[in-house]
Amino acid sequence: MIDFRLDEEYEALRKTVEDFAHSEVAPVIGDFYQREEFPYEIVSKMAQMGLFGLPISEEFGGMGGDYFALCLALEELARVDSSVAITLEAGVSLGAMPIYRFGTQAQKETWLPALTAGEALGAFGLTEPGGGSDAGATRTRAVDDGGEWVINGSKSFITNSGTDITRLVTVTAVTGVMDNGRKEISAIIVPSGTPGFEVEKKYSKVGWNASDTHGLAFTDVRVPKENLVGERGRGYAQFLSILDEGRVAIAAVSVGLAQGCVDESVRYVSEREAFGHKIGTYQALQFKIADMEVRTHTARLAYYAAASKMLRGEPFKKEAAIAKLVASNAAMDNARDATQIFGGYGFMNEFPVGRFYRDAKILEIGEGTSEVQRMLIARHLGVA
Repeated sequence: MIDFRLDEEYEALRKTVEDFAHSEVAPVIGDFYQREEFPYEIVSKMAQMGLFGLPISEEFGGMGGDYFALCLALEELARVDSSVAITLEAGVSLGAMPIYRFGTQAQKETWLPALTAGEALGAFGLTEPGGGSDAGATRTRAVDDGGEWVINGSKSFITNSGTDITRLVTVTAVTGVMDNGRKEISAIIVPSGTPGFEVEKKYSKVGWNASDTHGLAFTDVRVPKENLVGERGRGYAQFLSILDEGRVAIAAVSVGLAQGCVDESVRYVSEREAFGHKIGTYQALQFKIADMEVRTHTARLAYYAAASKMLRGEPFKKEAAIAKLVASNAAMDNARDATQIFGGYGFMNEFPVGRFYRDAKILEIGEGTSEVQRMLIARHLGVA
């Protein structure tokens, strides 16, 4: 029997985060967004709710839940604001999960309690200035110098890398050459404040303006050899595994934004009048909102399906790519339509749809562009 209803535990979590998003985030996030300021108080409240530890076991201070629980929380947050949602997504998916999935027991005991409690944030340094989607073109290098790694290089567009509570960045670096002549890429933990590790000036971004994003520079940065995460030479493969999970999470963020566009549009057409009538009585707008709801519903089913296979331990790479592609398209299309429905008000930052429009585009780029998702899907169909 197929049943798409959430069980009581999932629904209770969803409702709790929904209430939090509307009562605590919605009233204040616009001001943070305008000031391009990281919302520490909101993040602290999210931490107190246990959101940063949702898919982490209780052994390391987590909630003992699963990745689908995280996705439900992300969707509800993104219905109100994507900056807050992506701070949680990156903090868990890219900050904590590499250590949780591949770290040693000592690494887990050292770093995870603070990360899962939301007292600290971690980041993942993969993308480089000349790399983009080609993560295999990594130029950052880590040289084995006795008991230490010496790291030199740079990273771009790294979320959660420069906040006051950022404690580490897990960095991919070339550590040698494999037998087949390809680069040996490994993942290494670099604690914040390590000499030679520079967090560059924050980016001036089109969207996600209340989230933290920086470039990173590494100049003769020395860390202990014990900071290697997982096996030497498996850093790229490990990240691809993390990225599959992350794509489901980004799909959930996208669905949240798409649903937020529907919510705001329904409210607006029920209040706004033109030519003597509520604009919701005009069929053109009814059809536009109906299409928006169809996109959102379809995208939600796609990420639910991917999450279902993930939780069962089945291969889900293709489903994650489908979910990410469908959901990010839905977010972008809904943001455009919602802005059109609001007219001039949709172009004003004081209205949520203005933020939604600015935030939607990056969802088609981050954690694998739409083109990369199509490549993955085609490959799994045997046509690439």
